Formats: sequence, structure tokens, C-alpha cells
Amino acid sequence: QISKPNHRPSSSRLTMVGVRAAASCQYLVSPATLPRIPDALSVLSYNVLLPNSQDGWWNYKMYLPPLGPDQKSFSTWEHRKSLLRERIGLIDADVVCIQEVSPLSFEEDFAFMTDDLGYDGVEIFRKGRFRPATFWKTDRVELANPAQHKDRTLLTTFRMVDDDDTEGTDDDYWHVLNCHLQAGKQGGRRVRQMVEGVTTAFKTSKNKLFENDPENLKLIVCGDFNGGQECGAVEYLEKGVIGPDFLEDGEKVSSKEKVLPISPMVDAASANCIDRGGVPPPATLVVPELISIMIDGGSVETAYIEPRFSKVVLDRLHRIYSTFA
Repeated sequence: QISKPNHRPSSSRLTMVGVRAAASCQYLVSPATLPRIPDALSVLSYNVLLPNSQDGWWNYKMYLPPLGPDQKSFSTWEHRKSLLRERIGLIDADVVCIQEVSPLSFEEDFAFMTDDLGYDGVEIFRKGRFRPATFWKTDRVELANPAQHKDRTLLTTFRMVDDDDTEGTDDDYWHVLNCHLQAGKQGGRRVRQMVEGVTTAFKTSKNKLFENDPENLKLIVCGDFNGGQECGAVEYLEKGVIGPDFLEDGEKVSSKEKVLPISPMVDAASANCIDRGGVPPPATLVVPELISIMIDGGSVETAYIEPRFSKVVLDRLHRIYSTFA
């Protein structure tokens, strides 16, 4: 289940689900509280942006138009935290996957998740300046296996908590892969990170939980992919295979063919099984579109396969160099 703004699709915050999980997806216009559906898991993915209360200063630069003198408080952590508390509490998901939390102030910054919102289960990624963290409500789900920390991915496997305390079955298990993949011109590493994360979920299902059909496990892959619908990590999940013929930023992302160990996945925001009442898929990030200005040819395809700066950008770079070099 997802709850996101109703705007055009964006480039990097994605939620991918397996075919079995896709049947549980619903389209809701935010703000909205997610409905409770028997045997279905609700997951919210949210990049809260570093800095939190410490370690960083640049958040005010992300506002467009720029904040005026009497608006500076809007970019402070205290103001942003109050908005996060309100929105996360309203959505009331079973599991909340957050990206870009600071280990220097994590416990203080996100104490509201437990104290105010009741998320008494939590796992923060073990290393890095800004990390993913996963919260859950233990009266709804419980860990079926210890959390697993891989390269910029955090896997948690849950069992639905049954009101009647009956013994669990395969249908009770949900795997949630919280990702913050490598940024920059690192398409190959992003693919390797995704391969490792999904393979870990598959092996957990097959070798640790002994699920009957691990190739069709209930898996949700969410977070910040640092790439759009055309990137290698998404290609691998949706097509089920990626090889040396696939190019991202003009470079190969794999030296050999890599095959997804599970059934291909779908984008939860644009899955065909979701009735959106005729409106386009929602955005996960609302920002100005600049590729058509910066890249010669003005298309996403040229940006990924053979990226070349447009004349407008080159002229500006030459002027900057002539002025300051």
C-alpha cells in the first residue's frame, strides 16, 4: 500500500513489489490513512533528508523559491520533524522505512516514532554518515528473522501478528528491503547492491524460513534508488535480467548476465493492477525537470545511453571558466 502526492512521476524514490504483493496495492491520494486489510502489510517509505538536527547545514538550499528571512524556520529540523510526526502518524503504516538519518542524533531525532506514534520496533543501518532505518509496530508485525545489513540495503522479514495466536504460515511472511543506493555515476554498483539485497531476501525465504514458494515471496523493495525508471537497478527488478548490453550514463552496469532469483517485480505506484481513477501515477519527488535543458536532444534516453551537454550548458560553463579560471 502506498500514500504519496498526486503529481507527475519522478526519478529516484521508488517502491517495487513482487507480483503477490502487488495484489495488495491500493492508490490513495495523500494525505490519507492507510486502511487495515487482513493479511496485507502497509509500508511507508520516506527520505527525510540529511541534515537532521546535527551534521550539516545545507537544507535551506533545497527550497524553491528560496526562503525569505521570515521563512528560515521552515528548513530547521524542529519544524520538519513536526511535519514528519504529523504525516507519518496520519498514514499509520505497519512498517516505516526511512532514509538519511544521522547516527549522531538518531535516538533523539526520532524518539517521536516510539513515544508518540507507537513504533516500538526499530533497526538502523550499521554504518555510514546517513543511513536507512526501519520502524514497525510490534502489535501488528514481528521479526521472523534478524535484520540483515548489506551494501546500503537493510532487509527486515516480518510475520503478521495474528489476533488468534495461531501458528504462522507462508502467507504470514513479508520481506522489506529498505534501500539507499549509491549516488552519482555508479550504475554498476547500484545494480550489485540490488542483486545482493534481493538475493538475500530469496535465500532467507528458501533456506531460513523454508517458504513453499520462495521464487514468489512477498517482497517490497523501497527507498532511494538514486536512479529513475530507466536505471539498471530498476531494469533488473522489472525485467528479471540484466547484462553487459545495458548502458547507464553511457557505461555498462554489468560484465555478465545477472538473473533475478524471483519473479519480476512491478512499481507499486504505476502497477496496472491499481485503479487510479484515470489519473497518472503519483510522484515520489516533485522537482523541476532539467534534463531537457541540460542534455543535447532533450530526452531521458539520450541522458542515459549517450549523455552530452546541450549548447546552453556548454556556453555557461565556458563563461564560468573564462571569468574565474
